[in-house]
Amino acid sequence: MTVALDAMGIGIIMPVMPDLIRELTDLPIGPAALWGGYLTFVYAVMQFAFGPTVGSLSDRFGRRPVLIASLAALAVDYLIMGLAPSLWLLFVGRLLAGIAGATHSTANAFVADVTPPARRAAAFGLVGAAFGVGFILGPVVGGLAGELGTRAPFFVAAVLAFANLCYGAAVLPESLDPGRRRRFSWARANPLGAAAQVARLPKVAWLVAAFFLFGLAHYVYPAIWAFYAKAAFAWGSAEIGLSLALVGVGFVVVQGGLIRLVLPRLGEARTAWAGFVLSIAGLLWVAFATEGWMALAVIPVVALGAVVTPALTGLMANATPDDAQGELQGLLASVTAVTMIVTPLFATQLFGHFTGPAAATPFPGAPFLAAALVMALALVPFAIGLRRVPS
Repeated sequence: MTVALDAMGIGIIMPVMPDLIRELTDLPIGPAALWGGYLTFVYAVMQFAFGPTVGSLSDRFGRRPVLIASLAALAVDYLIMGLAPSLWLLFVGRLLAGIAGATHSTANAFVADVTPPARRAAAFGLVGAAFGVGFILGPVVGGLAGELGTRAPFFVAAVLAFANLCYGAAVLPESLDPGRRRRFSWARANPLGAAAQVARLPKVAWLVAAFFLFGLAHYVYPAIWAFYAKAAFAWGSAEIGLSLALVGVGFVVVQGGLIRLVLPRLGEARTAWAGFVLSIAGLLWVAFATEGWMALAVIPVVALGAVVTPALTGLMANATPDDAQGELQGLLASVTAVTMIVTPLFATQLFGHFTGPAAATPFPGAPFLAAALVMALALVPFAIGLRRVPS
């Protein structure tokens, strides 16, 4: 519930963020979009830098105080953006949100604390589904609130974050017993230190590498989908919005329900293998699709491929000591932040090259073909990691 409400808050502000930037800068939509990209970049960089710090704090002081503090910071962030009289305050808000944005990773650490190893992957899938539900509902609420004014959705998101905080304070117990906590160390509370610590667990390190490559490939969808659909199928905003909503629904169904049926039969390793194969097939299908219906038809395959994330996370959590679950989830948050920075840069450049006037043969699906190759490359560290992970 906490993750769903948090995702709703993120989704609520999406429809009106361009309007707020234009209001503060008095710029047309093109230059305003550049500032939106800078805001996203700042958020991702802060997530990368401070993900392991927040994870290590939760390993030392427990999940409950870190989760509640993160929700409080998000409520303040939304208020700052809703009241901001100038653009630089939006950057302050995004800096704060990036530093404290640990609800998802801390929730995963909480799940690892209270769930038996055999059921962790399914529970991680449920957390992913909750995020998907919130992300589907958030833009709808944000669009309706935006009718009241550009700033209204930010205040709605602030209220939602505060309600989330109160809900957590009232019902959330502490999941990490004092006996399973470890001393906080700045040497480990940063991306390089956390990576060095994980490198001492080779079976986890290889799976983290596979997780990174999977993320690089998978983030091509949010990075380029809207541009690709316009160029390849001449879709408008309505068709693009519908396709994204269908993808979100597919992820919720797969990670919230179907994975709980598949995992007991296949196990985490085989489930991840199947997810990788389906993901590669989906990327190749999209790369060479020639009609809009073909892009819609592949959505179930893409959604099924998303089982890789909870299955991989479950394998890594089961191979990590109890007193380092927060550190692992913080490192995964940093890895995800890197993919959010790198993939849009390369995907948009590749798309521009193969759809621009200099392209000998227009090929808008080029970023998806490149992503399929990266996804196939991820199978190498995944296979090596499986050989080191006990069944």
